[in-house]
Amino acid sequence: MGKKLKPVELGRKVSDFTLEGSGGGTVSLSDYIGKKVIIFFYPKDMTTACTQEACDFRDATEKLSAHNTVIIGISTDDVARHERFIAKYDLPYVLLADPNNQVCEQFGVWQLKKLYGREYMGIVRSTFLINEKGVLIEEWRNIRVKGHVDTVLAAIEAAAKPKSKK
Repeated sequence: MGKKLKPVELGRKVSDFTLEGSGGGTVSLSDYIGKKVIIFFYPKDMTTACTQEACDFRDATEKLSAHNTVIIGISTDDVARHERFIAKYDLPYVLLADPNNQVCEQFGVWQLKKLYGREYMGIVRSTFLINEKGVLIEEWRNIRVKGHVDTVLAAIEAAAKPKSKK
């Protein structure tokens, strides 16, 4: 298991992390300095809501790319399962495997959940926007999938508009 990463905080630089990624090799947050990064944490590949969320991000990829923004999905699934998920739904972005919950804990999304009276630890669906310098500038926690990607896109477009001078 890796070192304990500093918890994320709005307005602060996010500690660099490295995870095994789809497509082979490892991916570090620092690989994307100079670009905005959307990180979405989701519970499990191939499940209904997670598939919808992943496909919504897929469908918004072109618009997000136009704003110098990359998408990264993170779950505790292994890379082989990520590869099948990507192939089945033609996902154009990297998915990272966090089997030890290291990055999930850094972002505070690994939490106690309840389903049908059963308690278990799992990922609370959340999205984070990191700017070109590696600073966390927006977060959406415990989100509902419907309309979420539109909300994220609107925030990125609003941030891209020049500030008016008074």
